[in-house]
Amino acid sequence: MLLSASVRVRSSLRPTNTFRSSVRVSCLPSSSVLRRFNRSTGLREQSSVSELPGFLQTYKKGVEFPAATHNFESFLAQAEPNTQVVLHGYLGQRADLSKKLSFVRLTDPTMKHSLQVVAFAKNGEAFEQLKDVNMHSPVAVRGTAQRKKQKASETGEQAPEDMWEIALEEIHPLNDFPKEIIMTPETVFAPEQRYLQLRSEAELRKALEFRAEARNICKQELDEGSERFVEIETPMLFKSTPEGAREFLVPTRRPGLAYALPQSPQQYKQILMASGIPRYYQFARCFRDEDLRADRQPEFTQLDMEMSFATGNDVMRTIEGVIRRLWSKLMKDPAPEGPFRKVSYQEVMAKYGSDKPDTRYGMEIMRVDHLLPVDLVDKISDLSDPIVEAFKVEGNDNDPQETYRFISQFLDSPEGAPFNNNPDGAPGVFVYNGKQPLCGLQPFGFEAAEQVEEVLDPDHGDLIILQARPRAPFSGGSTPIGDLRRALHAHSVSTGFKPAPVGFDFMWVVDFPLFSPSSDTEPGQGGAAGISSTHHPFTAPKSAADVDLLLTDPTQAIADHYDLVVNGVELGGGSRRIHDAAVQEFILRDILKMSAERLADFSHLLDALRAGCPPHAGLALGFDRLVAVMLGKESVRDVIAFPKTGKGGDDAMVRAPSPITEQALETYHLRLRE
Repeated sequence: MLLSASVRVRSSLRPTNTFRSSVRVSCLPSSSVLRRFNRSTGLREQSSVSELPGFLQTYKKGVEFPAATHNFESFLAQAEPNTQVVLHGYLGQRADLSKKLSFVRLTDPTMKHSLQVVAFAKNGEAFEQLKDVNMHSPVAVRGTAQRKKQKASETGEQAPEDMWEIALEEIHPLNDFPKEIIMTPETVFAPEQRYLQLRSEAELRKALEFRAEARNICKQELDEGSERFVEIETPMLFKSTPEGAREFLVPTRRPGLAYALPQSPQQYKQILMASGIPRYYQFARCFRDEDLRADRQPEFTQLDMEMSFATGNDVMRTIEGVIRRLWSKLMKDPAPEGPFRKVSYQEVMAKYGSDKPDTRYGMEIMRVDHLLPVDLVDKISDLSDPIVEAFKVEGNDNDPQETYRFISQFLDSPEGAPFNNNPDGAPGVFVYNGKQPLCGLQPFGFEAAEQVEEVLDPDHGDLIILQARPRAPFSGGSTPIGDLRRALHAHSVSTGFKPAPVGFDFMWVVDFPLFSPSSDTEPGQGGAAGISSTHHPFTAPKSAADVDLLLTDPTQAIADHYDLVVNGVELGGGSRRIHDAAVQEFILRDILKMSAERLADFSHLLDALRAGCPPHAGLALGFDRLVAVMLGKESVRDVIAFPKTGKGGDDAMVRAPSPITEQALETYHLRLRE
């Protein structure tokens, strides 16, 4: 059968044999391909090709290219003069010294090393062909190794890649890099071109290599440490259960049935504990449909682990071993020694206004409402009987005018707007100035000013901030003054008012409330009690006294939960779990007041707990955050190969999520609502 230019390409997207496509093959000459049918073998044979289109001719050369005799590192270690070598890599910018001589750099596939390639006109075809290959194109180069001639100005020891060059004999272009794409160190590529961003930014590639190495070191600690863990993969297709975050659903072709992508492997790993697996871990992919921030992605990786016959202290000790090994192997800073300090939730909220504080820069918060005159409190808040707290920012060079400029700039900026518009009252701002009456604290009055000075110990040029809040127990992850403390410090560093803090300060934040008031902005666990589990509903009460509180006042019970915090980042969280089915069911049904239907969603877990499940505890480390902290990155997107954007969690490169087609809606029995 003879194919001609009028033959249309058949599409594999339609089910019939009579379909047509609107795309014509116009590049094939009518005599280019001849196929015949061998009746004896039943196979279709193809005759020799008399003529191929240019793009197929080029592709053939890219298919049959010579294997490399060395990688760059082995070549540089073993190079000998006048030996034939084949190297693979990317071409750099060519320099034509004359009509008979050209130089070009060849960068290896890892883009870490490069060698000079010298081409002479006497090489004929290779010399001319080099001129047709665009910069950044992948090639295979065959040539002769030779020592570079050292210039008189070059003295001292040379790097190996500056000692050798390749005299070009053959060049095999493997693909072509478009001339219209400009790739320089200054080029900024959009998220749609993440592959070019990775290729052009060595720092991004190094971050991914660092991430891979960190993962291997974590595995070594868990595989070889005193507590031998077993790496087990848990399913990605789970079911919808109310753990506290919004889920991504995966529809099926069975009407009304869907999977849910796991928020975490929490329930599976607890079931493993009931299955006789004493120590489990995995690098788990997790999915949460939540608002994005610099340290959040809709899909992320966590180092997940669980231990049977264990307490929270056992888990914390194990994770400290992982951290110490990581720091000793990969970091310039010394590995943290000894057990990490433990600080209660109430203490960090009171001192820093955050359950994940950065403690390196001080600015501790003090409660001062009992010291202040009523008229001053009324000026900073309309609340009745509020709690008023304060902190100081040490001035720069003891210059009150510079401090005034700094705080004015912040409050007038978009970053300061939320604090100016705080419904509980804008912050009270005072600059301590020893040259003014009462050192600039006239609104305090003589007695209050003296007492505040004793509490905060300000110096000339220091900034004093007051902030009011309702008189209520701590809840949630931060307070308004804690948010202001963090924002002010970030602004002071970005503007050069204060130096950036250094080092790593690890701590365990413990003694969280077992339950917290439900929030309209979070899904919680779907109960009707008006409260939700602070972390997830499988967390155990901390002590026997907290078990008693389940019957009298569960909101006062403390959880056996622990968060690992460093430099203002929550690296991970864990807890001792409820291993008794009756207690777990009591909390779900009687405390959280889940409906019978929602309670049935946990029947698989309750059945496993009833089967003699031992006490167990575990933790999940946010692996993306951990690597970002180790590398000093502000965003986890800088340590993920293909991250989602901060706008709706989109993958701009592949354009996901994509619209659902009518055919898919029909296949999965779905209907869109307006």
